[in-house]
Amino acid sequence: MCTAIVDVDPSSAVPVLLAGIRDEFHDRSWVGPGRHWPREYPGVVGGQDLLASGTWLAADPPAVRAATVLNGWGVLAPQSARLSRGDLALRFAAGGAEAVADLPLARYDPFLLVCATVEEVFLLSWDGRRPARRVLGPGLHLVVNSGLEGADSDEGPGVEQMAARIKYFRPQLAAAPRPEPVGGVSTRQAWGPWLPLVDGAGLDSSDERALLVRRPLGERTWGTTSVSLVGLRRDGLRYDFNAEPGDPDGWTAVVDD
Repeated sequence: MCTAIVDVDPSSAVPVLLAGIRDEFHDRSWVGPGRHWPREYPGVVGGQDLLASGTWLAADPPAVRAATVLNGWGVLAPQSARLSRGDLALRFAAGGAEAVADLPLARYDPFLLVCATVEEVFLLSWDGRRPARRVLGPGLHLVVNSGLEGADSDEGPGVEQMAARIKYFRPQLAAAPRPEPVGGVSTRQAWGPWLPLVDGAGLDSSDERALLVRRPLGERTWGTTSVSLVGLRRDGLRYDFNAEPGDPDGWTAVVDD
C-alpha cells in the first residue's frame, strides 16, 4: 500500500512537493539513496532495490526532475517477458517525459508512475490493458495502489485501508501550511508542517488509517520501509530521506541544493 503525495503550486518558490511512502517486505534487501546507476543513469539519485536493481523514487538534481512508482492492479505481464517496474522512475528522472512516452507496456505489471518537473506533473498509469496519462494540476493529490485518490478501482488488497488513509490524511495535509523547502537548513526547518504528518501523525501502524504500516504476514513482516520528500524549485531541488519511518530523528538530507 505505497502512497505518493503531490502538491502543486505554480506561484510558489517551490512549485512541486512530492512525498513517497514505500511499503514492502522488510526482508527485501535495499540500500538508501545514492548514485547507484553510474553507467545507465549517471546523474540520478535514489534508493536501490537490490533484488531487481531499480528504485521506487528517483531524482535528477541538475535536471530538476523526480518520479516515484507504485504497484497498480490489473493484468500481469507474461513472466517470460516481464520487465521490472523499478526502471520506470529512473527513466523519467534521467530522460524526462520522452523517456516514458513509448514504453513497452505489455512487458510491465500494472503501475502508477508520478512524473514531476516544475513545468508539469503527470500520472502515468497502466492496468495491463490500457494506459492513461493525467496531468496533476494545482492543488493536493494523493496516489495509492488503487489509483489517483483511490478512485481507479474498488477491488483489491487493502482497498478499504487506502480509502481510510486518504479520508484521514487529505484534510490534514490540505489544512497544514504548505512548506517551501530550501537548502541549507535542517529537514525539520525545510518541511515544517508536513513532517509530523509523513512521520505518521501519531497513528499506530496497525490502525486502518495509518500512513506508516506494519503487518505480520506468516513468517515475514510487510510494511513501510522508507519515506522520501522531494521539493522541486526552478533552480534545483531538495531531497530528504528517512530509513526509520516514524522516527523524527531518522531524517537525512540527500540533496540539499
